[in-house]
Amino acid sequence: MPVFKVSLLLCTTILIAVLGSAFAGEAMAGIKTNYWAIWDKSNENNRRVIDHGLFDSLLQRYVVVNHPSGINRFRYGDVSRDDSKRLNRYLARMAKIDPRGYSRREQKAYWINLYNGLVIQNILRQYPDATLNTQINKGKKLIKIAGVKLSLKDIENRILRPIWQDRKVLFALSCGALGCPNIQRQAYTAANSKKLLNRSVREFINHPRGVVVDRHSLQASKMFDWYAEDFGSQKKLIKFFAQYAEDNKALYLLGFKGTIAYGYDSRINSPEAQWPSS
Repeated sequence: MPVFKVSLLLCTTILIAVLGSAFAGEAMAGIKTNYWAIWDKSNENNRRVIDHGLFDSLLQRYVVVNHPSGINRFRYGDVSRDDSKRLNRYLARMAKIDPRGYSRREQKAYWINLYNGLVIQNILRQYPDATLNTQINKGKKLIKIAGVKLSLKDIENRILRPIWQDRKVLFALSCGALGCPNIQRQAYTAANSKKLLNRSVREFINHPRGVVVDRHSLQASKMFDWYAEDFGSQKKLIKFFAQYAEDNKALYLLGFKGTIAYGYDSRINSPEAQWPSS
């Protein structure tokens, strides 16, 4: 059997096997946005830059890129006590900032890093109990910004998605699971966000956990079902896939007329977790 077909069959089996496996509290399709007007403010005359250096150094130290699985990993088990304190200190600094006083570009990077930092902090608090599945309550209030208590859901669905209306942002939010988009090895900034967002989308679309396609079937991450509001009809979704897919995959996508099957792997994105699952 040709290598492509063997690989496709294997990936299809895995995606179907994890179908319905979901990030804690989000098993249902259709995660809606809920615009929160108080955060839709900015000061475009403010040229100040928010310092994400502490978070950037943590990511550079513990994110594993070029993993054989094609999925970036985070070495939760290796995080030192001092580095854990540095992460807490970084998040405490972010909590003292009212992002609305900054430019829209600075805000976007701020919210992405805050989200990813909170995810890492919560997994570290559970580790090693989180070695099988990520179990983060995304609705729990985790931090207070400008006097307002916020959860991961608030940051994602009430701030980032409805205010920026940029579906690529979804690929920047790393939920700590193998089925999520890659966690990048650097913090987002106003200067690098466009480059990192495009990289994150391409990495995800061109990995089997994102999209697997041939002439007869198309399997995709459950993420695209959950956030259907951001991607539109199946036709528009496939066009989005093709925009970022490698050439051969793009050709199959543009010719596909069937129904998409969805799957998701909720196991933690530590170096030890195997992909595909054995």
